[in-house]
Amino acid sequence: MIDIVDSQARSRMMSGIRGKNTKPELALRRSLHALGFRYRLHPKGIPGKPDIMMPKYRAVIFVHGCFWHRHAGCRYATVPATRPEFWMTKFDANVVRDSAVQSALREAGWRVGTVWECALRTETSIAQTREMVAAWLHGTDAVLEGIRPVVPL
Repeated sequence: MIDIVDSQARSRMMSGIRGKNTKPELALRRSLHALGFRYRLHPKGIPGKPDIMMPKYRAVIFVHGCFWHRHAGCRYATVPATRPEFWMTKFDANVVRDSAVQSALREAGWRVGTVWECALRTETSIAQTREMVAAWLHGTDAVLEGIRPVVPL
């Protein structure tokens, strides 16, 4: 399938996609802050520059977009019809990099949490996600597997 916009328009559109301070990330940060959690954002000295770092709990949290990080079984993890081979290569590289970063963090003694974008779409799901993350932070589990929405989308 041929792209419906020219390369300059596509470049402008892609440059508007943010990697930091996304809506799902801001929603989780506000929610955790309201519970009294304090954190650092995108620390440079840590592998992968996690979205949220909580030194007190020796924990880091990644807020992953379902599309970019390939949330398995999620309706938002689609593949564009234009140049699917390019996209699958890009997505596969993202997944491999995510896995390597998480392994490096665990080896360095960090507890690693992943929250998926789809778990932060409604106020109800944000509240449920906040409670799960808080329980994980106060617990002893080393890994917080990707939080999925409890309520159906």
